[in-house]
Amino acid sequence: MVKAASSEVMGGRTEVLHGEENAVNTFLQFASKAKNRIDACVDYTRPSLVVKFEQLGNAFLAAKDRGVELRYVTEITEDNVAYCKELIKIVSELRHLDGIKGNFYISEIEYIAPAGFHKEGKPASQIIYSNVKEIVEHQRQFVFDSFWTRSIPAQQKIKELEEGIIHYETKVLENKDEIVHHMKSVLQNATERSVVSLVGGMQLVYNNYFEEYKRIVADKQRTASAGEKGSVSKGIRWITSIEKDSVELVKVFLNAGVQIRHLKNVTFMNFAVDDRYFYATIDKMENGTHINNLLTSNEPAYIKHYNFVFEDLWKNGIDALDRIRDIEAGVHLSDIEVIPSSARAQELYLDIVKTASEEILWIFPSINAFIRQELIGAIQLAKDAAKERNVKVRIMIPANNVIEQKLQQLKQYCYPSNTIDVRYIVQMSGTKATILVIDRKSSLVMELRDDSKSTFIEAIGLSTYSNSKAGVASYIAIFENLWKQTELYDQLKESKKQLELAYEQVKRHDKMQEEFINIAAHELRTPIQPILGLTQVIRANTKNAKQRELLDITIRNAKRLEQLTEDILDVTRIEGHSLSLNKEQFDLDKIITDVIKDISSPTSLTIYTNKESRIKLEYSHPQPILVQADKGRIIQVINNLLINAIKFTQKGTISISLEKKREQDGNNGGDKDYIIINVKDTGQGIDPEILPNLFTKFATKSQTRGTGLGLFISKNIVEAHGGKIWAQNNENGIGATFTFSLPITNK
Repeated sequence: MVKAASSEVMGGRTEVLHGEENAVNTFLQFASKAKNRIDACVDYTRPSLVVKFEQLGNAFLAAKDRGVELRYVTEITEDNVAYCKELIKIVSELRHLDGIKGNFYISEIEYIAPAGFHKEGKPASQIIYSNVKEIVEHQRQFVFDSFWTRSIPAQQKIKELEEGIIHYETKVLENKDEIVHHMKSVLQNATERSVVSLVGGMQLVYNNYFEEYKRIVADKQRTASAGEKGSVSKGIRWITSIEKDSVELVKVFLNAGVQIRHLKNVTFMNFAVDDRYFYATIDKMENGTHINNLLTSNEPAYIKHYNFVFEDLWKNGIDALDRIRDIEAGVHLSDIEVIPSSARAQELYLDIVKTASEEILWIFPSINAFIRQELIGAIQLAKDAAKERNVKVRIMIPANNVIEQKLQQLKQYCYPSNTIDVRYIVQMSGTKATILVIDRKSSLVMELRDDSKSTFIEAIGLSTYSNSKAGVASYIAIFENLWKQTELYDQLKESKKQLELAYEQVKRHDKMQEEFINIAAHELRTPIQPILGLTQVIRANTKNAKQRELLDITIRNAKRLEQLTEDILDVTRIEGHSLSLNKEQFDLDKIITDVIKDISSPTSLTIYTNKESRIKLEYSHPQPILVQADKGRIIQVINNLLINAIKFTQKGTISISLEKKREQDGNNGGDKDYIIINVKDTGQGIDPEILPNLFTKFATKSQTRGTGLGLFISKNIVEAHGGKIWAQNNENGIGATFTFSLPITNK
């Protein structure tokens, strides 16, 4: 017997024995010494060995006849199911466990394990033996028992295989041999395959599974050429990122009949899926290195989901031949990728923010968009880039008091370098996307599907990535234009603030001025009344003509001062929007007659002309005219127009006329009756210089004939009644005509 690495440990012996004969003899001695139990844990190749190798089968049967309990766990497959049926007759209990790689046996006192490579159906060429108590107990309690509890009865697995019952499960494989066996087993039964992987995954397949892939393609081509009904195999379809250094490998797969499309930024998770199995890994498989961890599942939900994901990616891919043609022609390659998956968009989003070396430009459509992207870490990545790499970060976002403090903290994070700047924009209902530009070389636009959602993945719809110069330049132009607008907006806000301050000062000044005018007017009115009244009493009792003339001068100027006081008060009311109307129904014809009568007296004419009057007043009135108006204010308007005509007419006639007109009512859309009052004189006419501003305050060129307030007051009174007032020089070149209108009451 040849031994190696033998050692005496803790009162026991552990050694490695070489050669098939030694391995078999060791197993036979192990079986003969067992008194109570033998536990076997072996891979799918061993059941055939027990059945075919008569010595091993007899050793098990002899032990069973002595009352030894034989527990046997292995992987039952379509290839070894016949041997497992025979094995059920030999052992006490047989169980199945997927992917088992045990190959060891334990009795109550000994442990043996075939070591090294062994061919199916043949004994191992070397074996490990140990009777160390601690090793035996550890292997049973912590290894075998864990396998046994996870296994299922052999009869159940055999029934599933024979009746075509599918056992659904999802598991992670971490043993390389187990992964290779599983992948080959899946590929042997596959009729099609859809793969998404980095180019390392393609190299891995070429190194290990290329023959199986070519067989799937050949079967598809054979069934297609034979025109077999029901053949829907899509063969092998592969999505990868094709770059200059991977062109030759891609060509090998294309020549083998594999359909390939290029996609920029292939997902971090490599996966393959068909109609029966799905498996995935996050290993990069650089240079074709094998997978260390494999997620595998035959669950229909997984298969359906990843087939759907693949189809979406396939639609957005670029045909491999077009991509290779561009690479070989040296064409500048611009990538535009439409990303339907929000999870994929989130991954790409964070990746490109990490790559920023010079500048990050951001436009957020809403406050919620900012908060969601802060939660996934995008804002922190930008802060780190600004702090650690001096990357300039500019952000535009709708103004909001709630988030302003957060944004101020963001700006202060890099103080005093000022690498982060924030501008506020007006939120627009049509703005539905976050726009990100990195280093003026690439852009990512993420459409907002539902702003009410709290997570990025739920809220985001389609996203578009691009490193096209034209596309990126367009987004830069949008950003810069909006940025300039925010600068102008800030300047306008500051100007508005200054104007508001100035306006408040003007308002205070106007209020003080109004208060002063009110006080001054009232103070003037108080002494005027007794002066005018007492002077008129004195004149009535005076016989001396010279004294009466002097008293007339006093009365005339007192009345002028009284009128000026009233005009000042009216102007103050108009500008303070406090001019009130006390409307009543009256006969306009009678009012005009009374005003003419008062003004026509020699005393009144003398007051307004300073001379004996050579003016004739004429009035034609066809019939009574009823109006609903403030009688006192309408008298004031007529009086103002007549006095104005008298002041500027040396001699001749001042005529007043009335006429009815029906005009369209702009407010109600119907017709309305108006009375038109014309005051026509034969005076000097209206100076062309003041005609455009005739009804504004102080519109006069005369230093001796009034203040220019009467027409301003008249205009506001007429318009307050819903009428209009205007004036024009007469067509014959002599004098002017002033006209105003008033609505006529329907009663």
